[in-house]
Amino acid sequence: MLSLFQRKRPPVAGAPPPAPATVLPKGLMRPESAASLLATPRRQKLLEHIWQRTSLSRRQFATLYRAPLERYAELVQAFPASEAHHHAYLGGMLDHGLEIVAYSLKLRQSHLLPIGASPEDQAAQSEAWTAAVAYAALLHDIGKIAVDLHVELADGSIWHPWHGPLRQPYRFRYRDDREYRLHSAATGLLYHQLLDREALDWLSGYPSLWAPLLYVLAGQYEHAGVLGELVVQADRASVAQELGGDPARAMAAPKHALQRKLLDGLRYLLKEQLKLNQPEASDGWLTDDALWLVSKTVSDKLRAHLLSQGVDGIPANNTAVFNVLQDHGMLQPAPDGKAIWRATITSSTGWSHSFTLLRLAPALIWESGERPTPFAGTVAIDAAVAENDAEAPKMPPAAMAKAAPNGQKLPSWEGSSTVTASPPKAQPVSDVMEDMLAMVSTSGSPGAEQDVEPVAQRSYPADPSTPMPATAAVLPSPPPSTAKPPLTAAPPSGEHFMMWLKQGIASRRLIINDAKALVHSVNDTAYLVSPGVFQRYVQEHPHVGTLARPDKMPDWQWVQKRFEKLGLHRKHDSGLNIWICEVTGPRKSRKLHGYLLIDANWLFDAVPPNNPYLRVTQEI
Repeated sequence: MLSLFQRKRPPVAGAPPPAPATVLPKGLMRPESAASLLATPRRQKLLEHIWQRTSLSRRQFATLYRAPLERYAELVQAFPASEAHHHAYLGGMLDHGLEIVAYSLKLRQSHLLPIGASPEDQAAQSEAWTAAVAYAALLHDIGKIAVDLHVELADGSIWHPWHGPLRQPYRFRYRDDREYRLHSAATGLLYHQLLDREALDWLSGYPSLWAPLLYVLAGQYEHAGVLGELVVQADRASVAQELGGDPARAMAAPKHALQRKLLDGLRYLLKEQLKLNQPEASDGWLTDDALWLVSKTVSDKLRAHLLSQGVDGIPANNTAVFNVLQDHGMLQPAPDGKAIWRATITSSTGWSHSFTLLRLAPALIWESGERPTPFAGTVAIDAAVAENDAEAPKMPPAAMAKAAPNGQKLPSWEGSSTVTASPPKAQPVSDVMEDMLAMVSTSGSPGAEQDVEPVAQRSYPADPSTPMPATAAVLPSPPPSTAKPPLTAAPPSGEHFMMWLKQGIASRRLIINDAKALVHSVNDTAYLVSPGVFQRYVQEHPHVGTLARPDKMPDWQWVQKRFEKLGLHRKHDSGLNIWICEVTGPRKSRKLHGYLLIDANWLFDAVPPNNPYLRVTQEI
């Protein structure tokens, strides 16, 4: 099979020789060979890590991996990966490409692919899946050089990457009219520059792999299954490392194209829910150069909306939400580098109030011609940036303005603004990937096996030794399977909670019997993990906090009490509500606390088999 790749890639027809080593006019850069671009100690170390993840001979690696990586290097040259966010320095695109390949291959080692196939098929397809993961990662941002950059050659002509590698001195700038989401769709213009027909012929022979790879090449990561998930997580890890964050945390982040989800969520909220430019209290204000959103309101509503759309893993507190928004370059940092601004809003009617705000570029939200009329009043930034109650995180230093390597500036011409950049942070070569990759768990996402916080027990009888009753002898007879609790569309309540739970399971927004699931099938009924399932409900319905405030209890406990009053759950002889389930895995065990329903048909249209890893214990 690998013999298909032993032939050499033919040279580019008619490619002129490299330009002679003469002094270049100001602002021009000379294209370099792949060997020169990849010769730095850090990039050599990254290449070594990539080879170690493939289990191939040097000769096979050179054909399957090094050749596409060299073509990538020659194509991206010294371009940054972004203008002012991650890897925003000369050569940043090449560094980001190598890092994301290394991270993705590390993640790939934790998966037997294709999922659900026999061990024999997984072994037969192993190398194809590994190569596809690397190629998908390498092509992740390649579209940026086609749609985000304007590249001019020394002879005055315009270079496009589909022309092939640069062969004469060049200069570049970022396009003022670039469209944020277009680079993912532009990948299809360039993948043939990196992958030859033999590689595509080989990969197309695996249908379960070929379809997700095509989705990735089209920028549709949400349809690309595990292949898309690996690339997105590896990208987040590379970005987090460059911005001084935690790559291990990034790799364990939500398994979605989160940046797109966040933007789509904000756009939806601004169209359907948030009120802008009101004469008095408002959710936000749009000025000529910025969109100002009330920090806590928007964070709560964005979290609730994404959860309602089935996007799991959304951070449960505002600090983490701000971290995510900053990591994706969606927030403009305050002068102190934090996410939160404090400003005084004054309307044209004379109303005035001070708020803690998030600042976004309006171009992220609205296309040209769609932007609402700007606010008629004023937004006056307070001199002292507030330490707001949401504990706003600091903006990673790499996202701030940078100086270019050796004092050099990226070229600017035709009146465009100067693009400044800096090299990666000075760091020993040894920490390039070793320490970061070592932090990545090979047994699943960190935190997947942590104990759920036990529910408060003060209102329950105190006897912890009551044994679990025999179901048939002690528990009340279940109602007929057609009996349902009164589930009606209503404000937050026990009934509304049950309706939300049933609909979430039916739509697969809420996954059952998974490592992080909040609902399991146990003892031929449904088991609700507490307090997690109630906390998830209030995250989607943040106004529960207002209802719980008069009762002086946490919002999730307010919902829990109303669920208990429905009488749909089994109790111990002693009157205790909570049952303990022991979760037994291949390496460790843990305990869950939760409720057993009297009748599983209240949640499931068809009761699934019991989760074999859960067992109800006799202790509380």
